[in-house]
Amino acid sequence: MKVLRQERKAELIVKKSRFISIARTCNDPAEVKRIVEETRAMYPDATHVVHAAVMGNQFSFSDDHEPKNTAGRPALEVLKGSGITNIIVLIIRYFGGTLLGTGGLVKAYGDSTKLVLDGIETEELVEKTPFSITIGYDMYENTKRILSSVNADSVKEDFGTEITISGQIPVSEKENLVSRISDLSNGKRQVSF
Repeated sequence: MKVLRQERKAELIVKKSRFISIARTCNDPAEVKRIVEETRAMYPDATHVVHAAVMGNQFSFSDDHEPKNTAGRPALEVLKGSGITNIIVLIIRYFGGTLLGTGGLVKAYGDSTKLVLDGIETEELVEKTPFSITIGYDMYENTKRILSSVNADSVKEDFGTEITISGQIPVSEKENLVSRISDLSNGKRQVSF
């Protein structure tokens, strides 16, 4: 499975109706409603804000008052076939005055999803685990180099009397990080997972 490396936006015009599609990362079904509401707030005059999301083996879609299964379902089917997970595609429609019919809607929403996914940057899904470590200021630079070498991301640093660093690393780097921090601190510091 693959995941997004970036957000992407595309636009399609079908018989004067404007379809703006946005692909974003969405890791949890609980995020779907919030993302849809954010998008609706960004496009308050849109006729419809349709979505389709794939998060592992969980799916979500909505036709947002389009005829049943003419908007969210076709978008979801394209998404499922893409091999991308932890993704939501939102399709904002501005009605152009011409009815597209059910076949036209299915095609327009499916094509909008294909368009936003075409050429999108992805990377392999890597299982990650959160970590936290508290170190002295004397270990900071070496610890930063170690974290970089184990592909740590979402790193947060809290500077107090000591430094607490937290973030995520690939599960495959867990033992490597533990070993290198232990060596660096002569066994005095440990990584929490």
